[in-house]
Amino acid sequence: MKTKTIITIIAIILVIALIIGLCYGYYQKFGKEVQNPIATMVVEGYGEVKIELYPEFAPNTVANFIRLANRGFYDNLTFHRTIPDFMIQGGDKSGNGSGSPSLSDIKDEVAVNEEYSIKGEFIANGFNKNTLRHTEGVISMARSDYSAYGYTQEGYNSAGSQFFIMTKDTSSLNGLYAAFGKVKEGIAIIHNIENVEVVTRETNAEGADKPVNPPVIKSIRVETFGVDYGIPETVQPFNLSKLFN
Repeated sequence: MKTKTIITIIAIILVIALIIGLCYGYYQKFGKEVQNPIATMVVEGYGEVKIELYPEFAPNTVANFIRLANRGFYDNLTFHRTIPDFMIQGGDKSGNGSGSPSLSDIKDEVAVNEEYSIKGEFIANGFNKNTLRHTEGVISMARSDYSAYGYTQEGYNSAGSQFFIMTKDTSSLNGLYAAFGKVKEGIAIIHNIENVEVVTRETNAEGADKPVNPPVIKSIRVETFGVDYGIPETVQPFNLSKLFN
């Protein structure tokens, strides 16, 4: 009788332990909050900036940025455009705002190494879950504007690698550009960069808003905390010049 009682107690203990183990496993898998990716940007002579990325607002945009950053694409590129009380822009491999990334920048094996773009994840482009506003410190994707030529949609889907960081709240950009993160540490560095000396502030003049000595991005690396955000979906870039020719 005693032996049966002991066996029963042991069995109950094992069942309880199993239930606790299963509950803990489910908690680890579903109950534990996934931490957002954190990008660390080092700007030569200025310091280090920490940027939290928001995949819940712009998942493909975040995947694209992470892929480029962690494969070294942004290393030694510059901030080629700075406007006080507005934003600073960088991430262009040509250094003048005209460059685009190539498929080999995000993939190991590419049959044809073409330039690429990504679809704009913002409200005007039908992507309604991106409600992130362009406030101070927000990072967003730069893109072209072809609306004057009747190609509005093509401009919406023309982002590649270039990004800008807001230095002041600018509501006029809300819903028109794919905001995807925000500076958490180092906003003073961003403000220092926005005030560098430029060639000229004259609109449409050669060298407008271009720094005399463009600040150099030594590196951008993103800590994903074990989450694989994958390879971004891409689209073929629109070539306005080729169309006119």
